[in-house]
Amino acid sequence: MEVMRCGWVGSDPLYQEYHDKVWGKPVFNSQELFEKLCLDGQQAGLSWITILKKQQNYQALFANFNPKIIATFDADKVEQLLLNPGIVRNRLKVNSIIRNAKAYLAFVEQGNDFSDFLWSFVGGSPKVNHFSAMSELPTQTPESEAMSKALKKLGFNFVGPTICYAFMQAVGMVNDHTTDCFCYSKEGSRKS
Repeated sequence: MEVMRCGWVGSDPLYQEYHDKVWGKPVFNSQELFEKLCLDGQQAGLSWITILKKQQNYQALFANFNPKIIATFDADKVEQLLLNPGIVRNRLKVNSIIRNAKAYLAFVEQGNDFSDFLWSFVGGSPKVNHFSAMSELPTQTPESEAMSKALKKLGFNFVGPTICYAFMQAVGMVNDHTTDCFCYSKEGSRKS
């Protein structure tokens, strides 16, 4: 029997595993949310599979997305990173991870919780949507626009409303598995 998945998944086993086990599962750990937000920013202009295939390289090169370590990266470190084909070698994108680490640290050093802040845009729990076709899924919402604006105000970049919505989908803030997807019934049974 064929497993029904969301239409974007395709046949790549890595993509299927990501869809089945990661995408749309609620994430509340602040550092993990920071990593996913940075990786979604790396996706800008590219397909997610490109970043997914490079995720382990990003984790190795960016100290498992430890903001305290990333914030110390200097110009020499950026040049070193730009020579590595294991990541997207785009100066703006590499610098954005460093900039975002500094913004993250400034935010938490003021006594704020990054997870609580991000989850506040959906009221603290997953919003369950009921889309039957990929064409119904939005690319951004008022919530992702508000998140984008708030993150930019804090000093983050590569966090436009479309990137924020993809991030919200990935970390389970919204459940956008289509109603025919086998993950929908599992995820959709949560209270929204």
